Amino acid sequence: MSPVFPMLTVLSMFYYMCLRRRARTATRGEMNSRRALESNTRALPINVEIVQYAKEVLDFSSHYGSENSMSYTMWNLAGIPNVYPSSGDFTQTAVFRTYGTWWEQCPSARSPFQRTPPAFCSQDYVELAFEEPVYPTAVHILETYHPGAVVRILACSANPYSQNPPAEVRWEILWSEAPTKVNGPQARQFTPCIKQINFPTNLIRLEVNSSLLDYYTELDAVVLHGVKERPMLSLKTSMIDMNDIDEDEDDEKYGCGMDTLNKQFSVVTLREWPTNGYFDKLPYELIQLILSHLTVPDLCRLAQTCKLLYQHCCDPLQYIHLSLQPYWARINDASLEYLQSRCTLIQWLNLSWTGNRGAISVSGFSRFLKVCGSELVRLELSCGHFLNETCLEVITELCPNLQELNLSSCDKIPPQAFNHIAKVGSLKRLILYRTKVEQTALLSILNFCSELQHLSLGSCVMIEDYDLIASMMGAKCKKLRSLDLWRCKNITENGIAELASGCQLLEELDLGWCPTLQSSTGCFTNLARRLPNLQKLFLTANRSVCDSDIEELAANCTHLRQLDILGTRMVSPASLRKLLESCKDLSLLDVSFCSQIDNRVVLELNANFPNVFIKKSFTQ
Repeated sequence: MSPVFPMLTVLSMFYYMCLRRRARTATRGEMNSRRALESNTRALPINVEIVQYAKEVLDFSSHYGSENSMSYTMWNLAGIPNVYPSSGDFTQTAVFRTYGTWWEQCPSARSPFQRTPPAFCSQDYVELAFEEPVYPTAVHILETYHPGAVVRILACSANPYSQNPPAEVRWEILWSEAPTKVNGPQARQFTPCIKQINFPTNLIRLEVNSSLLDYYTELDAVVLHGVKERPMLSLKTSMIDMNDIDEDEDDEKYGCGMDTLNKQFSVVTLREWPTNGYFDKLPYELIQLILSHLTVPDLCRLAQTCKLLYQHCCDPLQYIHLSLQPYWARINDASLEYLQSRCTLIQWLNLSWTGNRGAISVSGFSRFLKVCGSELVRLELSCGHFLNETCLEVITELCPNLQELNLSSCDKIPPQAFNHIAKVGSLKRLILYRTKVEQTALLSILNFCSELQHLSLGSCVMIEDYDLIASMMGAKCKKLRSLDLWRCKNITENGIAELASGCQLLEELDLGWCPTLQSSTGCFTNLARRLPNLQKLFLTANRSVCDSDIEELAANCTHLRQLDILGTRMVSPASLRKLLESCKDLSLLDVSFCSQIDNRVVLELNANFPNVFIKKSFTQ
């Protein structure tokens, strides 16, 4: 008898024993499914790994590209790689809007919310749908330029292609880490060690932080590896079922267990303690100051210790500034209901990224603002896809003191809804980036909101005549300090003239990717002469910017700190030297793809002006 047959018999027995061991620990439904697989001789092995690229991009917070194009947009993440393993700046990749810390150092920068948990550092996100729900075994991210921005990978229990929406949507963190500085901009395949989860998923979310990068990160594709059957717990992989425990480590680090957070909010009974320790001897104000350093979940936990601390933790003064963005996956109508009594004095509220997939309803949002909106000054609602016309109407009626409103990437709000914003005459900051605001509504807003100081209209593709908009700004918005017109397609020298004439307090102006502006009309010279307070000027991808424009900036805008002239063919090293000598505060100069500025020139300028970050991008 051949020695092969005894070996096959041993392997068969070992395979059978493994199946029996798995069956003992499985649920009845899992055992039945395995028996079905065993009885089907044509079935594939139980856990054949499935490898799939993203089928569709479902949602994202920002992108560098245009809404009507594929270049540099998040939609490039769907499908197979376009660029990898090549390195460099390619239009076929997905690119977010920001990088570095430059955005935090310009006039439009917003004050950060306190109490943001250290574990939450995400700035942008993208959500990807895959064909088959699987238990993830690996996630490969193909990064082609300046890698290192991805800080969190999450999986969702909801199937975006299911006809029946689930009763509960769960998010699990597969991997999380602080942003890191990667040596070199070269392409790489990023494959972090992910956590096993107890549900199949075909919805993956990447969150990024680009603050440590020297340039825009570029992503080419995402590959999801997984199996159809829930894998056994490996000795090398820790799996934590958030339904099995009350306070697991991931939840402590601001994970995604909605039930746990809501239980913390809804404190019903308190433990009976004979005394309150030494806290009785401390002044009320001192205790309040100590507690002001706690995050929201920690505040809710502390409220369960004794009656004195419960009183302090529920004091509305602790919730003057409240950011719920770090807990976006756990916030729903019940969360807002529990917080209502504590937020009666709230002035700053951040609900960005929250409420999607039915977590927050229009009625739940309205009930919260009815109780908590009267003192509201700042409202952040970026990527709030639950928002509709009713929500904007409620905001304008219940928030009479509102000064700052962020609707960035709220692309589900219908165009006519923006008319309601005109009722908030006290607005000083309005962010409408990637929204469907129309020209009529915007003209009404500009007419009645004359206190505006910061306005973002980047990638607002439904505005037909930006010259008319600029003319209204020049006539009505005399206090305007920052203006974002990124990728507006039809502003001309006439609109620029009206803007520069009427808004002479402007310190920040983004005219990146505005193809209808031509230097030969004198529009950039006009800007430089009329806006001496300019600190940031982006003329990205305007091929016509020339030496005379740079020399006018050097002569008139000596406070300039950030200048982007990416893509111009008409600027020489001599004019850049004049600019650098004149603008002593200049810290960022982007000369990527400027044909007259080669690497030798950049090295020379860096040596002579070491305090200026001079960026020269490349493509291989």
